Amino acid sequence: MVPTIVVALAIAAMIALGLWQLLERRPQKEAFLAQLAANPALPPIAFPRIADETLLFRRSSAFCLEPVSITRAGAGAAGYRVIASCRTGAEGPGLRVQIGTTRDPVGKVTWGGGAVRGWIAHAPDSRPLIATVTQPNAVRALMLVTDTPAPGLAANAAPSIEAIPNNHLAYAVQWFLFAGVAGIVYVIALRRRWVGKTDD
Repeated sequence: MVPTIVVALAIAAMIALGLWQLLERRPQKEAFLAQLAANPALPPIAFPRIADETLLFRRSSAFCLEPVSITRAGAGAAGYRVIASCRTGAEGPGLRVQIGTTRDPVGKVTWGGGAVRGWIAHAPDSRPLIATVTQPNAVRALMLVTDTPAPGLAANAAPSIEAIPNNHLAYAVQWFLFAGVAGIVYVIALRRRWVGKTDD
């Protein structure tokens, strides 16, 4: 009796999680994606001091007083994204600017900063893989992607809504499958137990 109750509660929890993904999280993500799709047509804004993912793909501008470091991050077929960490003042947050792309993994990039214009995007995520799995909704840092590359670099790819995953339907299906498999496995176990008792 107790195992049946435990399995029934587990199956109910899986179904509830599937319904949550399907009926709540999926519509929320679709509304979020619709907002992002409209952002490029909105008026430009100053680069935000506080990370706000609803501003992704919005046109923006900032001023880099001085690049304190320039690093590379993988960019798939484009090679590497070249990202400058900038000083923006004596106090306050700094600024990360993607100043272009390159296929050269080690070549020196010279860029002196100044006024930058482009669009708001996610900065590279330095969190460990386990953190991205266990905290998928954590707010990620933002950066400014320039529409004019620094000298010697290739232009940045235009922003694309396809870069934002919408996996909630798949998550819902997974939870429903888990519930179905758990139910089938338990029924098979009960049947084998019943057959074993009748053989005795």
